[in-house]
Amino acid sequence: MLLCGPSGSGKSLVAARSGLPVLRLDDFYKEGDDPTLPLVAGSSDIDWDHPGSWDAEVAVEAIVRLCATGSTGVPVYDLASSSRTGEETLHIGRTPLFVAEGIFAAEIVERCRERGVLADALCLARGPVTTFRRRFLRDLKEGRKSVPFLLRRGWRLLRTERAIVARQVSLGAHACGRDEALSRLAAAAAGRQARTRTAA
Repeated sequence: MLLCGPSGSGKSLVAARSGLPVLRLDDFYKEGDDPTLPLVAGSSDIDWDHPGSWDAEVAVEAIVRLCATGSTGVPVYDLASSSRTGEETLHIGRTPLFVAEGIFAAEIVERCRERGVLADALCLARGPVTTFRRRFLRDLKEGRKSVPFLLRRGWRLLRTERAIVARQVSLGAHACGRDEALSRLAAAAAGRQARTRTAA
């Protein structure tokens, strides 16, 4: 299950509440000294909300390995320093379904479908003002970046949120609120478990 949506829309909370194993796709960000990182137009700020700031190929391979073997290596990413600080192994065992969540999850919908590992793709849409408030308070609490950077980013995302959601929907994700997302996750998990029991 791919779970996307604007930064601050509640993806991590929904993924945790689903009760399913979770792969954090934000751990596949590129490091801050990567020369291929995109910049915000007219600024020296790195555009961490651009898909080019993220390693889609490595993320897809991790998803495919999880589906095939039940485990995969995952980078440990520190957002405050924009760097990978290590690697850990995610084990999901024989669980027939897991959630891969992150702001760029919609970017890999088609690739996951082609690899035969996609159950569903959801895009959380909570509204620009609500998302702005949740994102700013979270990022401030976690010390992700400087306050001026967070304010510049927050204002930019507030103005572009509807376009972000529209793009993710165009890439194959279904836009929904928290309750519908949880309902679809629960239904997908129940369906996979039933098919697994039947196959056994």
